[in-house]
Amino acid sequence: MNKKDIAAIRKQFKLDNDLLKIHDIYNVYIRQESSDIYHEESHPFEMLEREQQELFLTNFKKVLTGKPDVKLFQVRFQAGEGNTSRTMLHEGMRAQDVGEWKENMLHIVEKMFSEKQYDKDVVVTFIRGEYFRPTKRNSEESEISDRDEVYTNPFILCSMNKTEQPKRSLVFDFIEREFKSSISVDSIINLKAPISGFLYPAFTDFGADVNHVLYAAGKANEPDFDFIERVLQGEDIITAEEDKAVFEEVVKEVAGDTVDTNTLATVYEEIHHMLDEEEEEHTQSPTLDYRDVERVLKASGVQDVDAEKVEEAFKTVIDDGSYELKASNIVPNYNSKSIKIKTKVANISVSPQDLRYIKQVNYGGKNCLLIEVEEDTMIEGFKIISEQALN
Repeated sequence: MNKKDIAAIRKQFKLDNDLLKIHDIYNVYIRQESSDIYHEESHPFEMLEREQQELFLTNFKKVLTGKPDVKLFQVRFQAGEGNTSRTMLHEGMRAQDVGEWKENMLHIVEKMFSEKQYDKDVVVTFIRGEYFRPTKRNSEESEISDRDEVYTNPFILCSMNKTEQPKRSLVFDFIEREFKSSISVDSIINLKAPISGFLYPAFTDFGADVNHVLYAAGKANEPDFDFIERVLQGEDIITAEEDKAVFEEVVKEVAGDTVDTNTLATVYEEIHHMLDEEEEEHTQSPTLDYRDVERVLKASGVQDVDAEKVEEAFKTVIDDGSYELKASNIVPNYNSKSIKIKTKVANISVSPQDLRYIKQVNYGGKNCLLIEVEEDTMIEGFKIISEQALN
């Protein structure tokens, strides 16, 4: 799933939406001390109080919030008949009987806690429902509504949330007209910060991909690899952070450890153009193999580059000459000052396209950062005098 696919389904999690129908919700409460199931309950989602529905819908949107390969990861199921997780999810999603669905989800819960213990009580929530997408965009001139023809996609979403004990506080009792200590033994389920979750199946454009699941990590660039491998029985993944590190090491192998800002800015610009051009035609983010990296480096002015040298660099860094880097993982965000330059004197943030206006120069025997600006520099309301004016 790319960011457009994820955004399309995430925005459907709202009340009174005819494009998303949640049939059932199943909650399982797990105790911290023993990892045993303390309580479980299932209801038709529409039977919940409206306020509870809204709380859960917000939680489900949180599960689906984040950048691909940073917090959200499309995971391919391991091949083979022994993949029980894929079987249980698929059978649970298709089950006509609620009891059969619950039984399959309970097996997933058992896998979650069979070899791992959490530091707090955990509530695992499953929902199953249907996601509807119009077959074509609505036209103002058309007499046919975009709701008349839709793709129907069943799905299961899982959310894991830790519980917290309420803090003691002082309250005023209006009936007794006295101050009292507030003592509550009810656990608070932290729905604002899910610690994990997943969506099955993954969706690409209008189609469901039952061979993939969308896994959601609790923190950026910190996926639970044990959860992916043992619970979901998925194949290995790589984070955006790791992908970017591979690219940087490959470039160092080819071009050396040092680079000027103009070359680096051109590298980012070349890959950004590739993203702009190819994302309009393809549903998935474009990738770069060693031939693409060779072309980018040559276009950026790096000398003594050829395909063989770049392929060998891939083999040295990641032991795979055919490895492909996701372009979106390499380029910093072009819409913000995403590049951070840290020195002992000051920290500077700059956008990738403006990196070429910053240079490191030697001035008076000392290394200095030179920032090209078009306007006068103001500090605390004062216009800074140019050094040339002092000479």
